[in-house]
Amino acid sequence: MTTFQSVLSFASAIALCVASFGCIDAHNAGFTMELVHRDSPKSPLYNSEQTHLQRLNKAMRRSVSRVHHFQRTADTVSPKEVESEIIANGGEYLMSLSLGTPPFEILAIADTGSDLIWTQCTPCDKCYKQIAPLFDPKSSKTYRDLSCDTRQCQNLGESSSCSSEQLCQYSYYYGDRSFTNGNLAVDTVTLPSTNGGPVYFPKTVIGCGRRNNGTFDKKYSGIIGLGGGPMSLISQMGSSVGGKFSYCLVPFSSESAGNSSKLHFGRNAVVSGSGVLSTPLISKTPDTFYYLTLEAMSVGDKKIEFGGSSFGGSEGNIIIDSGTSLTLFPVNFFTEFATAVENAVVNGERTQDASGLLSHCYRPTPDLKVPVITAHFNGADVVLQTLNTFILISDDVLCLAFNSTQSGAIFGNVAQMNFLIGYDILGKSVSFKPTDCTQL
Repeated sequence: MTTFQSVLSFASAIALCVASFGCIDAHNAGFTMELVHRDSPKSPLYNSEQTHLQRLNKAMRRSVSRVHHFQRTADTVSPKEVESEIIANGGEYLMSLSLGTPPFEILAIADTGSDLIWTQCTPCDKCYKQIAPLFDPKSSKTYRDLSCDTRQCQNLGESSSCSSEQLCQYSYYYGDRSFTNGNLAVDTVTLPSTNGGPVYFPKTVIGCGRRNNGTFDKKYSGIIGLGGGPMSLISQMGSSVGGKFSYCLVPFSSESAGNSSKLHFGRNAVVSGSGVLSTPLISKTPDTFYYLTLEAMSVGDKKIEFGGSSFGGSEGNIIIDSGTSLTLFPVNFFTEFATAVENAVVNGERTQDASGLLSHCYRPTPDLKVPVITAHFNGADVVLQTLNTFILISDDVLCLAFNSTQSGAIFGNVAQMNFLIGYDILGKSVSFKPTDCTQL
């Protein structure tokens, strides 16, 4: 990831927010947002007709589909591919925030694998069907289209073009061939907080989508990029939150019981105390993704060296992503890793995943014993619990929560559950702390 970039310097951010308690509070104390899994009863995407295990099975399938986004983007290195509630969708999350003055609330995918913040806008030339009203920029007193000669427009590179009125146009394409085109603009972004009033971020760069289509759901209205590039919400918050955010993801079963995950910014995002392990955040292209260095995986006492991935080099060989459920390894490494797991399982009666998605599955009998698995990142030996490594996908099938991929490697959200995971963009590190996330 590149050095943390922000649309506003710290001084100008304070000047713009001097009349806003919310902005000052974000800098001085930080703030926290509630995260809700898409399959929680709190989610607008919740399907009451599905069982918990059916929802879990679909989440695994979405995880495999999502990896194509990272493969296409990282392989081509093209910028074109790239306290609120967040609800996981398609392996990602949804997030509520407000745009404009007065604030207009939207619900959009929160994506650590992309940068631009965009929503569908009216009038719209070609929008996918959306239940909620579209954002009308004319109704916002703080909305302003950006011209082609602005630095923000130039930051888009090949993803930008110029209209006949000399206004900046953006074009973003995602790995599943979904796309959004429209005007690049600035407006005030407002985030609700669980520990105080709303938090305001004036003059945030957004995309006002006029042509949008693909695999988007009618129950949300765009994407909120949480990646590492200069256009993401995280980067644009900049020094106002000290370059820090963290999250704590509760297990699937806890989400179903009504517990919520949390997303923290600023001082609230600091991960400290006993048990904290930290590993360097590696700068690579594209800077959208959060790259870590995985040195090995241990299965019990057997340590298997990680030979790297198609991301290139021994450093930054795996992406950590909160929007991918499974942890995915290159085929050869996964084969060796899964064989070690199979050899270490005690009293394991093999069975099959009916969907054919997961390859190493067992009958969840009372005498089944699975090995302790450790992820050895550079400087951080993260010991995973059983809930991070095995998933009950039906009443009588328990499967290893890892799979293979043709290129790249991803540390998924199942492996991250019940860890407080902090990102320090300025300090270029990611920290892990074992935590009961239901208690935060």
